[in-house]
This record gives sequence, C-alpha cells and structure tokens, in this order.
Amino acid sequence: MHTPYSKQDGIRPPSPRGIRRACSKELYRTVKRLKTYIEPELVKQGEELYYRKVIGNLIWIHENYSNKKLLCDWWDTEVSAELAELWQVPEKALQGAFRSAFGGA
Repeated sequence: MHTPYSKQDGIRPPSPRGIRRACSKELYRTVKRLKTYIEPELVKQGEELYYRKVIGNLIWIHENYSNKKLLCDWWDTEVSAELAELWQVPEKALQGAFRSAFGGA
C-alpha cells in the first residue's frame, strides 16, 4: 500500500505506541551511558518531552529514518537543551550519550 508518507510501498510511519516505546528505549540507553542517576519521575517527563518533539516532526523524521547522523543532529538542536535542563546534566555529555546510544556518531 502506498501512502503519501512513504518512499517505498509498504513503509508507513510508526504508530504512536511504537514511537513512545522507541523514545523510551532510546532515553533508557542514553541514561545508562550518562552514568548519572536520574529520578524515575524526571525520566518519565523526559520521555514525554521527547515523544512530543518526535510527533511534531514525524513526517520529516520518517523521511530520514535511515540517516542516523541527521536524526542525531536534529535531536541535538531540538531536544537536548530542554532535556539537559530538566535532568540537570551538561548538554554536551547528554548529546554524546545519546549519539552513542542511538548509533549516529
């Protein structure tokens, strides 16, 4: 089935549940690499922030799903500053941990 969102037949944007789970996994891996304790409530708030940003840019993210470097660059500009402030961690350390966790070095 071809949709206006896909480049190839059969490729559709992920469901909201799938996006929420992916955001949760990516931030879990990021927190592990930070080697800093983040309170569970703050992690939940960070997941919600990240989820809202992804939903807001879903079409662009879906079109560039295979370019991890570009997605990491987007994360650095759109998400990392607010998340670093929420979690009270250095932004550069957070960006490095996310790139390592996401695979977009």
